[in-house]
Amino acid sequence: MGERGLALKNLFSYRSLVHAVAGATGSSVAITTFYPFETARTRLQVDDQRKAQYSPAVIAEIFEEEGLRGVYRGWFPVVTSIYCSNFVYFYVFNGLKAIVYGPQSNPTAAKDLLLGLIAGATNVLLTTPLWVANTRLKLQGIKWKTRNDNQKAKHPHYKGIFDCLNKIVTQDGVPALWSGTVASLMLTSNPAVHFMVYDALKRYLQKRLGGKQLSSGVIFVVGALAKLVATFVTYPLQVVQARLRAGQNKTGRGVMAMIQILREIIRAHGLLGVYKGLEAKLTQTILMAALMFLTYEKIASNVFRIMHSQMANGQVKV
Repeated sequence: MGERGLALKNLFSYRSLVHAVAGATGSSVAITTFYPFETARTRLQVDDQRKAQYSPAVIAEIFEEEGLRGVYRGWFPVVTSIYCSNFVYFYVFNGLKAIVYGPQSNPTAAKDLLLGLIAGATNVLLTTPLWVANTRLKLQGIKWKTRNDNQKAKHPHYKGIFDCLNKIVTQDGVPALWSGTVASLMLTSNPAVHFMVYDALKRYLQKRLGGKQLSSGVIFVVGALAKLVATFVTYPLQVVQARLRAGQNKTGRGVMAMIQILREIIRAHGLLGVYKGLEAKLTQTILMAALMFLTYEKIASNVFRIMHSQMANGQVKV
């Protein structure tokens, strides 16, 4: 088999598929568990007039105004989007690792960062329409904190994710499906940094422990620390991305739209405005990342253990 054939075999392998399913399942479990913080974070990022600034207060406020349905508004499209998104990311990232590293090459933080950026860009280009749709779905029917209590923002009613995609195309055009793509491509640095720090910490700790498997508690903490670093560095771009996906910018696209939104935020709230909702995001994303990696590692390790057992018995070939 030539090098090209071997590379394709490494990319389209059962190992890559197992990593993708485990990662996607882990992220779905995590987002479901901590979804109220996701709701609070989105409201804080796009609703300038909301008085509450911390996630527990925002969650309580939404629950009082809209009930439990408001706290979990848009859950299904978010879970669908995050499952697809993480399936793509984990598949591409682990497939590229199998190609680049092979059986002999030693992993490095720099290579992990580059592979993470490539996997992130692939994920963004394929799944951005789903994230645009779920942002619109999460925000439809909400009670906006406007300066004038009698003022009501007009937003289309969506029956579901496919109806939302169709109405976005009809009303705003096909390019609107990729709103915030430039910000999202820049934000590929978030999962790239996340995975780089996670893998580096994991390798370091395993080396210190003589190659022993890390405990569930250690994996949870390592996943949380890695996400803390990645989130803090990239958060301002996440605020811009959320506003673009919500359709708050109508005068430009790409870099100019990002600059315009940043100017509006800084003019209204100062430099701290670009970190609006950070507390909610940190709470949600750190706990999510920790639970996601814990679930991912457990699923992947158990599946590989079963596969290796079956291979030893000649029942399956990988």
